Amino acid sequence: MGKGAIRRWLVLGTAVLTASGLLTLMTPTDAQAASSCAGRKVRSLPFSTGTVHVHRSGGYVCAVTLPKNPGPRRTMSVSVRARGNRPVVDKGKYRYRAGPVTVHAGQRCVWVKGKVGRGSVSSGWILC
Repeated sequence: MGKGAIRRWLVLGTAVLTASGLLTLMTPTDAQAASSCAGRKVRSLPFSTGTVHVHRSGGYVCAVTLPKNPGPRRTMSVSVRARGNRPVVDKGKYRYRAGPVTVHAGQRCVWVKGKVGRGSVSSGWILC
């Protein structure tokens, strides 16, 4: 293998490593948000400034709020309440997502809420 071939392989390897590093620095996608909750996605609750993704695994329900335009810190929240219990809430100033929050719902209905800035959504009783 000549010096030119070795140089080309080194350049190619450096390019691949740089590209993979840049991809990990990008903002979370729906797939990355989904990986923060176990189970399968059963609902998406869109609203003017974001979306709440709801997942279910066995008797557990998990939710994450994602903004439409990630970046600057702003008030976000997500909550999940199983019927008969108090809600589990994550609220604060975030860039990319609020949550995940998980509750054990068993076969009970849940009420999911999400908020990004002034926009919000409230599901009512779902997954009954």
